[in-house]
Amino acid sequence: MEEFFIKLSIMLVPALMAITCHEVSHGWVADRFGDNTARYLGRLTLNPLKHLDILGTLMIFVIGIGWAKPVPVNFGNLRHPKRDMIWVAAAGPITNFCLATVSAVAMRAVIAGTQGAADGSMLAAFADPITLMLAFSVYINLLLGVFNLIPVPPLDGGRVAVGLLPYGLSMALARVEPFGMIIIVALVFLTNAFSYVIAPALNFGVHLLAGPYANLVFGVTKLMMKG
Repeated sequence: MEEFFIKLSIMLVPALMAITCHEVSHGWVADRFGDNTARYLGRLTLNPLKHLDILGTLMIFVIGIGWAKPVPVNFGNLRHPKRDMIWVAAAGPITNFCLATVSAVAMRAVIAGTQGAADGSMLAAFADPITLMLAFSVYINLLLGVFNLIPVPPLDGGRVAVGLLPYGLSMALARVEPFGMIIIVALVFLTNAFSYVIAPALNFGVHLLAGPYANLVFGVTKLMMKG
């Protein structure tokens, strides 16, 4: 039980920040482009309780990826619906990639700042859990960003594709949305999509951002996900 709470303390803040900022960014960009639905419903807030989906949060600790309650966007209210939808959808993954980058820079800085500290010192004791949280933040934000770029609606990549494709193909892809989550679950669990698509992109991102500390990011995440 003690091990569970230690893992929870390391994973919870980065995970909640990743999914909360992802959703808020959708609403914020939509608000800038003319749809104030999210602002009207009180969803333009970083209070995670406003965005929390219990099952989605639990899944972070079970399978390593989760979700929040989607921020409502009325695409018909956007000034240029087809074009603006691209930016509204892309805002989520872009935010996660930015958070992953900031986390990686902060992690490197903390490690560099404590390399000369003696084991057991107050500085080292304070830095260790911060480093673990930042390492997990790099991973979870990259995973959310990459996963959401899968070009199947209702994922963000699917909506970006709907906005970019010619009208006929765009409408055909949009009609997939009611079945999108079934398709996504099938791709992830019944095919090698994770191994051949998501994992290589994630591996590239971690090595790009974390550099010599990439193994730390993967090691912390593996430890956190271990039953």
